[in-house]
Amino acid sequence: MKKATFTLLALIMAFSAFAQQPEDADTLWKYSGLTSLNLSQLSLTNWAAGGDNSISGNVLVKLSADFDDGTKNWDNDLILGFGLIRQGSDLTRKSDDQIDLSSKFGYKAGEGNWFYSALLGFKTQFYQGYDKPGEEDREKISNFMAPGYLNFSLGMDYKPNKKFSALLAPLAGKFTFVMDEDLSNKEGGAFGLDQGESVRAELGAYIKLTYKNEILKNVILDTKLDLFSNYLENPQYVDVNWDMLLTFKVNEFLSASLLTQLIYDYDIQFGIDENGDGEDDSFESRVQFKELFGLGLTYTF
Repeated sequence: MKKATFTLLALIMAFSAFAQQPEDADTLWKYSGLTSLNLSQLSLTNWAAGGDNSISGNVLVKLSADFDDGTKNWDNDLILGFGLIRQGSDLTRKSDDQIDLSSKFGYKAGEGNWFYSALLGFKTQFYQGYDKPGEEDREKISNFMAPGYLNFSLGMDYKPNKKFSALLAPLAGKFTFVMDEDLSNKEGGAFGLDQGESVRAELGAYIKLTYKNEILKNVILDTKLDLFSNYLENPQYVDVNWDMLLTFKVNEFLSASLLTQLIYDYDIQFGIDENGDGEDDSFESRVQFKELFGLGLTYTF
């Protein structure tokens, strides 16, 4: 947890550093952000209908710093999310856990809406994840930098307006990290890496679509879709990561938010116990989906 905390502080400091600009360039930078805190609690005493006491909380921070002088643009985004839930006598477990940092630089190509672009992205999580998170015999299946993803791509970015962007990158590198020795050394490896490996490099093509707009009064849609195909191994299997955040503003400090994430990665295999003996008999890739709805305190700028 100390490593994750240090990384959080480092990311915030780095984001603040590259967001600084000369005084004469104030109008060329645009800053925006969202911080959300959602809490819920349930207490039952002699409740005939049954149930368990529970408490949960979730924090989401989304920061952006964008530069545009008409010829060059530089878009920087940082998303941090973490949530915990405790129900009855079960162990405390995570409800959300993400670190997502991206930086995209573009240089205008001609008179149209196309830009020569380079993108750098990094994703991981803060803390350990478990297969049976609320039980005593749970097994660790993820951790900080296990997995971790570093992406770099070169291509063309189509930006017809401030709301939409489509990056098409025929040259892209994807690096997957498993820096936890327990996970790296487990039988069969983890997250597409062979047993004992801690880093895997892939070369392929990358597409990134983003859209942000107030679709209804006080309803903001912020979504992005990442697609990656490995040229050298199974190019027919496209990695998919689709994030969506809907924010419903009630007043200046109170709002509701709906966050979803859909992931498909052929290299991430899930065990299947076909005969019910407690042992995995086969492995297959599956669509992963996460949904988080919250109502609480929110501050945007």
